[in-house]
Amino acid sequence: MDDPRDEGRVRTAMVEISGSVYIPLAVPVLIQEIFEQLLATAQEILDPFEQAFFLLVHLPYLQPFTDVNKRTSRLVANLPLLKANVQPLSFMEVPREAYTLATLAVYEVKKIEALRDVFLLAYRCSAERYRTLRRAMPEPDPFRLRYREHLRTFVRDMVQDLVQPEDLPHRFALYYQEKSLPPADWPRFEATARMEMRNLNEGTFYRYGLRLSEFERWGEIQALLRG
Repeated sequence: MDDPRDEGRVRTAMVEISGSVYIPLAVPVLIQEIFEQLLATAQEILDPFEQAFFLLVHLPYLQPFTDVNKRTSRLVANLPLLKANVQPLSFMEVPREAYTLATLAVYEVKKIEALRDVFLLAYRCSAERYRTLRRAMPEPDPFRLRYREHLRTFVRDMVQDLVQPEDLPHRFALYYQEKSLPPADWPRFEATARMEMRNLNEGTFYRYGLRLSEFERWGEIQALLRG
């Protein structure tokens, strides 16, 4: 954003649409009111595809933000799809001109048919690409899936408490007892947790709910222990 104050807030000034004679609503109070109504209406739509298309149409038309409204609408359109556990939507295979013209039709004459066709084309292409990627990916580890939150919690606690290697067996035992983990799973849980702590780095620490300062302090301790 040209003005940092516009980041993450509903716009308070008039905007124009490049290549269009359409002038979006310019009264801040009305923009806020209609934006809230738009979100409330979207929440009432039960079908995820209808909800996604509703957002794809109405967010750019209202232009609630100073910029990036169309990009925001394409991202937000994925929320109902992901929530419904269906394949996400991407516009990578859609010609830019087709999307632009379809959106202009909404702006200029309030016609949604072209954008509907673009939406269907984008989803068909996305679904096929997604299926191809899924076939190429290995199956997720059921053990990691089952204990994902336990592993996240344990690693976070060890880092925040700056637990020394010699104290880990005791902390594992306490955790097993507290969480009632089956004894048969203890060896693999311990091996997995130790591996995740060894692999902790600047790109993964946030997964465990850690702050940067906590990760850096823990890293300094580990470096001293290795040295």
